[in-house]
Amino acid sequence: DLLDDRLAPRQRDAAPDRAANMFGTTLRVWDSSIQAWRITWINPAGDHREEQIGRWSGKNVVQEGVRADGTPTRWMFSEIRPDSFHWTGEALNPDGHTWTLEGDFRVTKRR
Repeated sequence: DLLDDRLAPRQRDAAPDRAANMFGTTLRVWDSSIQAWRITWINPAGDHREEQIGRWSGKNVVQEGVRADGTPTRWMFSEIRPDSFHWTGEALNPDGHTWTLEGDFRVTKRR
């Protein structure tokens, strides 16, 4: 697994902002009826859950969903290689046109 949640507790201070306390578990399941992944991400520390649908878009994987409050979300995995990838997470602003970057990660597999 390229992401190692065991590192998360050591990288946090004693009292992180609840909204910024983001770590969790992701479950991706292939659904052949829609030819896409159904994704659930759960963050127990922030009491947050994301449901998304993910598909290949060229060389990238794009996951799209809507939060419980109605905010559309988009996660993109690009520059995918056997030992690394680039992951961005965005949310659509209330104007319905502008996306706000909420996370930008460059992930490398530990050897």
